[in-house]
Amino acid sequence: MTAMSLALTPASHAAPAASWSSTSLTLPPLGNLDAYISAVNRIPLLSADEERDCAQRWRQHQDLEAAGKLVMSHLRLVVAISRQYLGYGLPQADLIQEGNIGLMKAVKRFDPAQGVRLVSYAVHWIKAEIHEFILRNWRMVKVATTKAQRKLFFNLRSLKRGFKADALDEDAARERLSEAEIDVVARELNVRREDVIEMETRLGGADVVLDPLPNEDGEEAYGPIAYLADHRHEPTAVLEARERERLGSEGIEHALAQLDERSRRIVTARWLQVNDDGTGGATLQELADEYGVSAERIRQIEAAAMKKMRQALRAYA
Repeated sequence: MTAMSLALTPASHAAPAASWSSTSLTLPPLGNLDAYISAVNRIPLLSADEERDCAQRWRQHQDLEAAGKLVMSHLRLVVAISRQYLGYGLPQADLIQEGNIGLMKAVKRFDPAQGVRLVSYAVHWIKAEIHEFILRNWRMVKVATTKAQRKLFFNLRSLKRGFKADALDEDAARERLSEAEIDVVARELNVRREDVIEMETRLGGADVVLDPLPNEDGEEAYGPIAYLADHRHEPTAVLEARERERLGSEGIEHALAQLDERSRRIVTARWLQVNDDGTGGATLQELADEYGVSAERIRQIEAAAMKKMRQALRAYA
């Protein structure tokens, strides 16, 4: 089905119609879920012969009117199925909307020659769309990706309530399974014990805002981002560290090469050499004795050399 356009007009409060021939297909205005449910429950069902005729017209001639009848007559089925998933905390209107998409997919693929009614065929497609919607929206982080995880997600809570029939639904959903109950769940759903334990942990958790918004006083709230961030591997810090390392090796060699022999000797002796006892390099007086000048003169030569090296490093960087 490539497209389907259904006119929506305010619902009539008249008595339910007995058949499609005497029915004016109407739906309530958007935003009123109770009125929508009431309206779709008044839409008449198709008999087996009417359903087969509509399905054949759609498959053979792409008759949108026939497809529309198939969809509209099963909207109540979507409403009924959507009620089974209200415990996940998502709006029923959204569940119905996704289920309607599944219903239209079922109508598109329905083959009356298979000998089954559309209601039996459509259940799978409706539930599949609702399941996918719940998995996408139940949590910010998707909790089930594999087939085993999906099976556990939609069955674990109901099984836990079955183990604890005397507890309230929410209390049962929160209470941890015992080792024996984990074995029962794994056996009934044909999954591993590890999968049951992992899914129970996921369902018991909650989304956490890593970087919370400021509180009411305007102060920054403390969140996990403060202690989860590893600044050592932050891209800017990594690039800066690499640049410092490059300047500390290649850059220093380049800057020293710009000095005359005496200046290079003084800078190397003062800052780049370590004595045998682990202390710093030569003192000004030691170098002054070596070159036969005053310590002040050595300091002046050192200052001029350092200035020249800084300029060389800036140009190298």
